[in-house]
Amino acid sequence: MTLEKQGDGFAITSVHLTLNAKIPGADKAKFEELAGKAKAGCPVSKLLNTKITLDATLA
Repeated sequence: MTLEKQGDGFAITSVHLTLNAKIPGADKAKFEELAGKAKAGCPVSKLLNTKITLDATLA
């Protein structure tokens, strides 16, 4: 998370998420598709209204 001073206060200007998952039977393409959908539809991400990045790794 990046917190920056803006005017008289502070704002969260970006968030970086790291996901490491071990899912028996999951293939990489499906995992990446679902992780991307989860990031795009996340209500917390929408609330923060900021740049969200995601590193998702399937073990």
